[in-house]
Amino acid sequence: MIGRLWSRRNRAQRTGPLAAVLTPPSAGVLNCRVLDPVGEPVAHAELTVVDEMGRTVVGGGTDPYGTFMATLPAGEYRLAVSAEGYAPYRATALVTEDTLASLGDVHLQVAHPPQLPAAGDWEVEPTHSSIGFTARHIGLARIHGRFNSFAGAVRIADRMEDSAMHVVIDAASIDTNVRMRDDHLRSADFLDVRRFPTLEFYSDRFSFRGGNRWAVTGALSLHGVTRTVTLDAEYLGLGNGMEGETRAACRATTELHRDDFTVSWQTMLAKGIAVVGPSIRIGLDVQIVPAG
Repeated sequence: MIGRLWSRRNRAQRTGPLAAVLTPPSAGVLNCRVLDPVGEPVAHAELTVVDEMGRTVVGGGTDPYGTFMATLPAGEYRLAVSAEGYAPYRATALVTEDTLASLGDVHLQVAHPPQLPAAGDWEVEPTHSSIGFTARHIGLARIHGRFNSFAGAVRIADRMEDSAMHVVIDAASIDTNVRMRDDHLRSADFLDVRRFPTLEFYSDRFSFRGGNRWAVTGALSLHGVTRTVTLDAEYLGLGNGMEGETRAACRATTELHRDDFTVSWQTMLAKGIAVVGPSIRIGLDVQIVPAG
């Protein structure tokens, strides 16, 4: 109650930039505006504020005008700004009680994308790759699983946009670490692995989205149905393995709706809540090596 009375009295007496902002005792406001190299606002840039101990205090995104604002306890902070296609930006800020700590305009610079793999035939290296998924359970928890057996080939073209990818997944290798559940997922209620032993993805196009972001669009065949899906991919660059071999790595995600592939089995709880959610989140961590 004392804090609320203090805030009301303090706000009524203010005439500065915080006159309309409700701040608790011993707190101030940190803000900035995130702009691109030509001065246009960067909407949905991600910002993270950490304290002197390295603990995350607040995180969020900029509004459509590139603005970010947060109320923080008085103290010294480090701010990290990131946005797709731009180099990361870092700054420090001192927030004092009942004041506005403004970083002003933060200008992001265009990121230099990592070197692309050389043109030629590459293959997915399964030992250091994974294909996982996440599904909602009873509207609350998330169940995580993976496919343990898969293979893939990538043909890198001279122009990256003309590249192609083919991935084959052994449907029976599904693994959620619970045998009874895995057997149910292999049954005709879900993947029906006897009739449809594999999931296959053939890419149609690679689209550059800026920085290290790519979209890989193609045809996914699952449960006897083929649909167009797009992988939101983050290219991580080139490196060398333990034996000096060249490797390229990327992460990718997409979301599938079970009904699109006629995987429609469902049981409802007494309150009308579905046991299994309608969509599945797919996550890939992939390393590729030159074929042969």
